[in-house]
Amino acid sequence: MILQVMPLCGYARRFAGWYARNMPPKPLPSERRHLAARLRRLREQSGHTLTEVAANFGWSDAKLSRIETGTTGIRDADLAKLLALYRVPEAQRAQFTSLAAQARRRARWEKVFGNGLSDAYATFVAFEEDATAILAFEPQVFPGILQTAEYASAIMRRSIVLDGPDAVSRGVAARLARQAVLVREPPPQLAVVIDEAVLRRQVGGPDVMRRQLWRLIEASERPNITVQALPFAAGAHPGLAGSFEILTFGSDAVSSLVYCEDLTGGVIRDAPHDLRRYRDAFEVLRKSALGPEETRSMIQALASG
Repeated sequence: MILQVMPLCGYARRFAGWYARNMPPKPLPSERRHLAARLRRLREQSGHTLTEVAANFGWSDAKLSRIETGTTGIRDADLAKLLALYRVPEAQRAQFTSLAAQARRRARWEKVFGNGLSDAYATFVAFEEDATAILAFEPQVFPGILQTAEYASAIMRRSIVLDGPDAVSRGVAARLARQAVLVREPPPQLAVVIDEAVLRRQVGGPDVMRRQLWRLIEASERPNITVQALPFAAGAHPGLAGSFEILTFGSDAVSSLVYCEDLTGGVIRDAPHDLRRYRDAFEVLRKSALGPEETRSMIQALASG
């Protein structure tokens, strides 16, 4: 079976557009602010004035000023020119390119969904687009990246975090849009461990739950997705503190981050000792969980019951 990624519905797009036009502007993305500050510092350290650099490339002073204040983003070609002028070593240039790319990805999400995404969540979903491996543990609800629209809507209607009459529609649209990462080429490796309580908790009623369970079965049949259920019999475990998602980029496991969602929108952690703890916790959870085939049989029994 092939996991179907539901398209963004028209009403969600209209709501997102209205929200973006009518809500106050959101603070600049942290990536863009950071990149702007570093470029300004490089120029100052090189001994060039803003006017000198702008004139060197045939730019206006205003263009370079907007880049250095983070008011606007920067194209890769322009970034390469600045880094060459400032004599930044080749080995360090990738850091600047990565920051610029990250800021653009966040900008795309915020353009579609307006200011409704928390700062941490907007950063997380932008990173998720580039992840090569995703490890997720969920003790309460199905992972957002595998939720159906009706299941996501049922959860968000009971949320105390979302504000505004269109918040649920925007939240569902953003959640479904995240699922596009699963059908990109090549897709990321996704491994999820789900507490048994998630499979049994009635969200949205029996029909909504049944369709959500079949969605999970469908997803588990894809070669890049592994689903395991953590049974009640496992007892106490490292995931009792809450849900988390680990993103890895490339073959270097050190290049990772962890996202932990909470009532205030979530937090991103990338300190080495934090990553090590979450990776160790996920390994314990994975070993304590049922195997993929046992899990699929369990879910099928619940979906057919």
